[in-house]
Amino acid sequence: KIKDLFPPGSIDSKTVLALVNAIHFKGQWTVKFEEKNTREMPFRLNKRENKNVPMMSRTGKYKLARIEEEQVTVLELLYTGEELSMFILLPENISDESTGLEQIESAVTYEKLAEWTNMENVYPQKITVYLPQFRMEESCELIAVLQALGMRDAFILEQADFSGLSREPGLFLSKAIHKSFVEVNEEATEAAAAAGVTVIPLCLHIPYEFRADHPFLFLIKHNLSKNILFFGRYCCP
Repeated sequence: KIKDLFPPGSIDSKTVLALVNAIHFKGQWTVKFEEKNTREMPFRLNKRENKNVPMMSRTGKYKLARIEEEQVTVLELLYTGEELSMFILLPENISDESTGLEQIESAVTYEKLAEWTNMENVYPQKITVYLPQFRMEESCELIAVLQALGMRDAFILEQADFSGLSREPGLFLSKAIHKSFVEVNEEATEAAAAAGVTVIPLCLHIPYEFRADHPFLFLIKHNLSKNILFFGRYCCP
């Protein structure tokens, strides 16, 4: 799914060593969305603009919780085998003049994501889910990110030490690129990549609608290890 990891011209005779990492994931929903239920529906880009998108829908039993502090609703969608889940983090509404995600994004940490997606005490309830089909790709340079995390010597000719990999002198990293791909449809999610909170279960006595018709965050999580494998935002179809 990931092609042309290095853009044309990014690798040349001056490139000494490049960092490349790839992972691919394809997960089938435990219960698929039916294609016949997919309809064109408006997706609110912001307070003033809408755009029609293919919106999937299904009524079934799902886990749903509300994050009081951030006014966000969290939905869990299980994959076959139930080892992996996709979580949709949907703000209650667009509360600012942009996408409406700024409040939740400013609060995001790994620890908070772990708490927000902890569904151990949440029981499945009957919910009608509306979720857009989407497909996205993103690419970014990692050198500045890795340096900010403390990995500096590997990118400096005079300080890099790759003697454990090669006897060739003068090796240092000159390229580090991350590219990711995610596609969500009725049958599955396909994804690839290179390179004090209160969670309240929603007690519902009537069928509830979870309508992801405005910008949201999503993540794919390994439930046993709690590791987040993919994390992204959907805000502009």
